Amino acid sequence: MTMSKLDNLADIVFVDADADEVESYVIGRYEAITGRTLAKGDPVRLFLLTIAALIVLLLNKIDETGKQNLLRYATGDNLDHLGALVGVERIPAKAAVTTMRIRLSAKLQTATIIPAGTRFTAGDNVFFALDAPLVIDAGAISAGGSATCLTKGELGNGYVAGQLKTLVDPVPYVDSVANITTSEGGAEVQSDDSYREDIRLAPENFSTAGPEGAYIYHAKRASTKIADVTVWSPEAGKVEVRPLLAGGELPGDEMLQQVKTTLDDKKVRPLTDNISVLAPEQVTYNLSLTYYIASDNKAQATAIQNAVNAAVDDYVLWQKSKLGRDINPSELIVRVMAAGAKRVAVTAPVFTATTDTQVAVCGTKTVTLGGIEDA
Repeated sequence: MTMSKLDNLADIVFVDADADEVESYVIGRYEAITGRTLAKGDPVRLFLLTIAALIVLLLNKIDETGKQNLLRYATGDNLDHLGALVGVERIPAKAAVTTMRIRLSAKLQTATIIPAGTRFTAGDNVFFALDAPLVIDAGAISAGGSATCLTKGELGNGYVAGQLKTLVDPVPYVDSVANITTSEGGAEVQSDDSYREDIRLAPENFSTAGPEGAYIYHAKRASTKIADVTVWSPEAGKVEVRPLLAGGELPGDEMLQQVKTTLDDKKVRPLTDNISVLAPEQVTYNLSLTYYIASDNKAQATAIQNAVNAAVDDYVLWQKSKLGRDINPSELIVRVMAAGAKRVAVTAPVFTATTDTQVAVCGTKTVTLGGIEDA
């Protein structure tokens, strides 16, 4: 099923609230009824203008109330009510997760149980806790288990392996602790724009045959950090899902597992589908350009330099923010020219097509001001 983009829909106006038309109508009706012409400074005219202003406010309120019943315009609680009609709830804030490795000071003859809720930290007042009791078998020296940040949101993301090495709650015979995966998966409450898109795609969820749109819908529901998803079947019965995070970030092991757990739900995955969730393939390109500023803009050279640098950074972000987006130097030139450059010479990158499972990521970046030229 292909759903129409909301941006392609025509604007809706339930009530015309043009202030000039309302003022003209109110004063015109008064003059028609009374047979009296109102001068600009007439107290009655000033009073009627006050009434007209109140009418405009009411008309705007009526128009806004009507729009809040439409998916394109609804916000906040109104959007939540529209989601309820199709069985889609706003994704709540989620806590980051990681995998902890706990090591004993020596092998013991009996099993050692690390209680659920045992806390770990990197020493910055952000704490992770074991999700379930962790058992280190007799004769074993270590074991691993999942842990979740005690603070929901993005705060717990990004602790690389080995950072969470402080045991907050002492446990006998424990010698050391450390996370063995980068913590990720923490996300804030789903934004209106993201939630609106989920509601729009909700009909894809009604099918049980495993269409592409349904996999995309459910994969995005795994985390609000997921910005793009591609789905394809390399062979019958096999489905490959590749999520891309906001800002062009690649998902790590914890996020990939979170998506797979969501898709493996028996209410989501068709019985015969074997699902693999993989990180997108990176296609690295280098960026090198020289730009020139017109002599007429010499006085604004510093501002143009800053604008060009910002435009290049925006291009790099744009390039990696969607799967399958071709490496396109023409887009780079357009952005730099719009920032105030007179002309641009791009030596890298060259146009390179990418597949739907790939994302273009900038390697080296060189931006050079070539000089000031006559217009």
